[in-house]
Amino acid sequence: MKIDCGHYPLMGGFDELLEAPGKPRSRADGLCDYFATLAPAELEARHRAVDAAIMAAGITFTVYSEAGNIDRAWPFDVVPRILAKSEWDRIEAGLKQRLRALNLFIDDIYHEQKIVKGGVFPADVLADSKNFRAACVGANPPFGVWAHICGTDLVRDADGTVYVLEDNLRVPSGVSYMLENRQLMKKLFPELFARYDVLPVDDYPAALYDMLAALSPREDERPEIAVLTPGIYNSAYFEHSYLAQQMGAHLVEGSDLVVLDDDCVYMKTIEGLMRLDVIYRRVDDDFIDPEVFRPDSALGVPGLMRAWKAGKVGIANAPGSGVADDKVVYAYVPKMIEYYLNEEAVLPNVPSYLCMHDDDRDYVLANLDKLVVKPANESGGYGMLVGPKSTPEERAKFAELIADNPRNYMAQPTLSLSTVPTLCEDAIEPRHVDLRPFILQSKDFYVTRGGLTRVALRRGSLVVNSSQGGGSKDTWVIGDTR
Repeated sequence: MKIDCGHYPLMGGFDELLEAPGKPRSRADGLCDYFATLAPAELEARHRAVDAAIMAAGITFTVYSEAGNIDRAWPFDVVPRILAKSEWDRIEAGLKQRLRALNLFIDDIYHEQKIVKGGVFPADVLADSKNFRAACVGANPPFGVWAHICGTDLVRDADGTVYVLEDNLRVPSGVSYMLENRQLMKKLFPELFARYDVLPVDDYPAALYDMLAALSPREDERPEIAVLTPGIYNSAYFEHSYLAQQMGAHLVEGSDLVVLDDDCVYMKTIEGLMRLDVIYRRVDDDFIDPEVFRPDSALGVPGLMRAWKAGKVGIANAPGSGVADDKVVYAYVPKMIEYYLNEEAVLPNVPSYLCMHDDDRDYVLANLDKLVVKPANESGGYGMLVGPKSTPEERAKFAELIADNPRNYMAQPTLSLSTVPTLCEDAIEPRHVDLRPFILQSKDFYVTRGGLTRVALRRGSLVVNSSQGGGSKDTWVIGDTR
């Protein structure tokens, strides 16, 4: 199992290892040379060591199924993905631009709605939004920022163009796996790091803490910060506990908190009540406050919205930020950038067809076998149709779904996602990947140097989500090779 550049099977799209058969890209020379020196038995031994380390550390995710919730070890591939810093600088600029515009959009939507009145964003799209929260109208979070943490999914097409696939603004997950991937690689291949100037990612917990601390209403004191989790049965519970531990924050559930008549949030401790200043919530809007949203929620805190609107506690991401986390709203982000920033988008969207438009809907229905069709508000790879891999029965079902609720569906071309060498059962083969960098915004911006590369482990698959059989890789943004 070696990366043999002479026999590595290119798949016809953009491969991030090779420019042509037998010809590595300049940034991949050292990687090919290094793996070529490893005997198959040595590589296999290191791979087993990683699997053992993952199990020992309890790095898991939960798959929800009809048979019950199943905890699985995090699927990790040992061949890193390499990106040049010169390319990353442009990507980082585009990510900051995008989040700045999205936050201006959210703030506008909950205030004057100028973008709607100006005819740039359709009023009916907003009217039908499942994530618009009337309770947030008129709220003024610090710095005018609503989405403090964003995970933006990027893909590279066959011609090498990097596109934004979607924005995750409600409770984006995956950053803990990015951090653990780096630690695993450092333990597994320390000598490989000597060949490259790999930019660090391990400052993310400190950057996250600083971003959250900036939201504290008590500026003259060290803030008390908590991560609000739905509990141990949530699919991302590992990440909730991991980030709380890394930041030195409290890990709490809704039942641990109470809002008193002073509109402050308090955590129950054995020594009595302790005021919290900032909550990094990993609970969806519908469940955070039964006084305002779902009255049957046992996950939230009664009065939390009242405390937040009174400015007595900071919440990230702010309630209501999901109004911009909608695959139909996504299609308008380039227009938002032009409207709010008077700039052209640095990173392009994937071309999109909105089924609420008659012409787009007719095209989608006539080309279901060629397109990827997505519902507006699903995540994790659920509820979508990958046209070229679909059956006639599946396409007929989606045609009915689109006809019944066209606002809820959009479609995109089936991109030929870039490939990266991946250790499979008996060989290193190309597999399709995407990338989720993480962007923080409060009074300042922070962008991870790289992100979570998710890889479709099944041959030919374009679905990279771990819940759908995908895995992950360490992502290296590199300067000059050493």
